[in-house]
Amino acid sequence: MGFTSKILHADRRNLIEHGSIHKPVHTAVTYAYDDARDLAAVFQGKQSGYTYGRQVNPTVTALQEKISLMEGGVATAAFATGMAAIGTTLFALLRNGDHFVSSSFLFGNTNSLFNTFATQGIEVTFVDATSTDAVAAAINDKTRLVFVETIANPRTQIADLAGIGALCSEKSLVYFVDNTMTTPYLFQPRTVNASLIINSLTKYIGGHANALGGAVTETGLYDWSGFPNIYDHYKQGEVSHWAITQIRKKGLRDLGASLGPESAHHISIGSDTLALRMDRACENAQQLVRHLSAHKKVKKIHYPGLQDHPQHERSNSLFRHHGALFSIELADDIDCFDFINKLDLVICSSNLGDTRSLAIPVAHSIYHEMGAARRELMGIDDSLVRFSIGIEDIEDLLADFEQALAQS
Repeated sequence: MGFTSKILHADRRNLIEHGSIHKPVHTAVTYAYDDARDLAAVFQGKQSGYTYGRQVNPTVTALQEKISLMEGGVATAAFATGMAAIGTTLFALLRNGDHFVSSSFLFGNTNSLFNTFATQGIEVTFVDATSTDAVAAAINDKTRLVFVETIANPRTQIADLAGIGALCSEKSLVYFVDNTMTTPYLFQPRTVNASLIINSLTKYIGGHANALGGAVTETGLYDWSGFPNIYDHYKQGEVSHWAITQIRKKGLRDLGASLGPESAHHISIGSDTLALRMDRACENAQQLVRHLSAHKKVKKIHYPGLQDHPQHERSNSLFRHHGALFSIELADDIDCFDFINKLDLVICSSNLGDTRSLAIPVAHSIYHEMGAARRELMGIDDSLVRFSIGIEDIEDLLADFEQALAQS
């Protein structure tokens, strides 16, 4: 089946109470067993079932199955936020003395998290992931994984996803891909040999800014039997499930960053229209960029859909669309705060992936803590404004940008 048909009917393919077509919201934290042996068997992983709400919940399970369908993966673990998904996964799979390589073009909070890991004895090397050679040069005998984002936020650099995937396969390294900016509708990282896929469910998959959530999906492509950090206790059943089991049992259980059933339900319902929303939002972004590229008050635009973007051809070959996020650098005499304040339809907000179009002054907000030196290395100009484009009527968006620039 097609992408939308498959996820739209995912819940009802399993048995649901009272003929419901959506998995209901299960708020129970505890689950009872008539036979104590069954409870023990579930705890030990010998049979399926539910133990405690911090680790498992029927509503969350239904969402996890839906994300696995979207990504073509074998299993998914959901978390309270996207950051919880990244942090818990690394916590579960890495140990003191390990090393990993990361793209230097990262979401600000991910950058902060990785630097924190570095203070705890897990070394990280940041590289220009648009080049596989740069990644290869950073690998050493303690390297366990490589982490990249598909399209970087906010400057839209695109990692050499296929090249890095081939490198990780050659070196037997875990390939960890954050698919938040593209979503499984625009791109499936398993096609470039990704081992694990991260999605911030808060963003495009949920789509309506009404629930926080994150997920990590196991693609089944990595041979975990050769990974040194899997605990013996989790080496049960299919090898492809060893890591995701450890992430759930060791990571989610120990850190407790659980996704609640109400949020899981909101995200699941929102995900039904992912393809429709992404088609509209990406088309809106493309038309806005086309209009703004000729505007004298816009100094530079960062968007993979532009012919002069350094990775334009890569974007063409990998993604269904070029994404719904772009950023602009304004002319030197325009104050970015004044410009944003003049926008009416576009909302000043720190989120992205909403149905509504959003704007944020990057250097002064989400990347402020990085400091001027790191921002300069990442190419983040003080006038940089990031836009996450929604599904409004394009004529209204064009008019709003035009009036704001005219007044600036």
